[in-house]
Amino acid sequence: MSTNGTNGTNGNSHSGANGSTEQIIPLQINGKEIKTSTTFDVVDPSTGKVIWKSASASKEDAVQAIEAAQAAFPAWSKTKPSKRRDIFLKAAEILQSRGEELGGYMMTETGSQAPFAGGFNIPTSVEMLKDIAGRIVTISSSLPVCGEEGTNAIVYKEPYGVVLGIAPWNAPYILGFRAVAYALATGNTTILKAPEFSPRCFWAIGSVFKEAGLPDGCLNVLAHRTEDAAEITTLLIEHPAVKKINFTGSTHVGGIIAALAGKNLKPVLMELGGKASAIVLADADLQKAATQCALGAFFHSGQVCMATERVIVHSSIAASFSTHFKQAIDNIFPASGPAQVLVSPAGVKKNHALVSDALSKGARLAVGDIDAQESSSTRMRPLVVENVTKAMDLYRTESFGPTVSVFTVESDEEAIELANDTEYGLTCAVFTEDLKRGLRVAKGVESGAVHINNMTIHDEPNLPHGGVKKSGFGRFNAAQGFEEFLRTKTVTWQD
Repeated sequence: MSTNGTNGTNGNSHSGANGSTEQIIPLQINGKEIKTSTTFDVVDPSTGKVIWKSASASKEDAVQAIEAAQAAFPAWSKTKPSKRRDIFLKAAEILQSRGEELGGYMMTETGSQAPFAGGFNIPTSVEMLKDIAGRIVTISSSLPVCGEEGTNAIVYKEPYGVVLGIAPWNAPYILGFRAVAYALATGNTTILKAPEFSPRCFWAIGSVFKEAGLPDGCLNVLAHRTEDAAEITTLLIEHPAVKKINFTGSTHVGGIIAALAGKNLKPVLMELGGKASAIVLADADLQKAATQCALGAFFHSGQVCMATERVIVHSSIAASFSTHFKQAIDNIFPASGPAQVLVSPAGVKKNHALVSDALSKGARLAVGDIDAQESSSTRMRPLVVENVTKAMDLYRTESFGPTVSVFTVESDEEAIELANDTEYGLTCAVFTEDLKRGLRVAKGVESGAVHINNMTIHDEPNLPHGGVKKSGFGRFNAAQGFEEFLRTKTVTWQD
């Protein structure tokens, strides 16, 4: 149950990244910060220590959030584009000015390093808000020519109403902002459901928008205990006021959410898991390919849906690439430094289990030690596995950690076939000095994006982002991201 609320963004003294176990990160409902009698601990994965607590939404809190968004919708949907644009530009300015503070929250809650938090997540989110602001004024209706003389028509683009956004912890600002920003920009009101690993990051998203002048009720932020996830999520999806859902997360959970939304005949936008391949063709710049593959595989401990899970190398350059790859890994993730941090011990256990299964069936480790003892149960160093076959779990399962498999092939066609031999299709990389060849390979890969001479992790606001197959459907970002949150209404009249 809710116990109290405060107006404003500073009612709970959330300043700086250093917290106290006595602090409670509040919910945000109808412009108020709400503490609850039920809370859950938030743990710093790099230390294993509780850093603060988070309010945990009840069913009553969830309903209040929906009702607040529903009540705010009529006025917000009628705001002029210029007003919405100005709020988004102000939000971008505030986010940039608070970058150190918010980057600190992300590092503390998710174990990420500064280059990924303040160096990537914050500036990319700032650019996203600016890009969205610039596109708001482009929303327009159309006047098609009807076939019958004297008949006229106009096709309006209208917001859906209340939109539920569910985003994960691993890139909390990029994924959290986009879960609500495109919906808000197109005149919808929103509920943002935060992950239990990073509630303070998601509180910060609500704080930025409120400080920028977003009217109360337009954005409501909820967090809850893990054990309440099914109950709260089901309530939010099934409530008749919620008109559309977007979800970023695992394919398994996405399937559950899509099924529930389908049962209630509600549209969904899904960006799910991946098993991205990096294809290194015979004419590739091997130093560049090796560096980009190392970054793509092990950036943020591999905890990125676009992370490189397979490196597919032409046999004629396999030995030379292996040397470059090992050197790149050693340069970027040196053995002399601390092991990378995963958000929980479960991720380390999963990766160890996948690699152990592969080794027991004939695979070999080219880089790393499966038996290495680290300073905590959330730390793990990069593992590169060779001789992986279809009989091994690692061949098909997304590791979502610092593990990558290396394969050799004899032709471009074989590389494409191997890259497509997965239920996922989110992103891919191709390395070649021949652009025409690279484009031909890119066309053959079943993926939402292909990046030539760059790593598989690539996301920017002006490029549509999403997957195919079990990596999801629909698109975030750019003009396509706007269209996801607008529906059409056809009106005709006779002269």
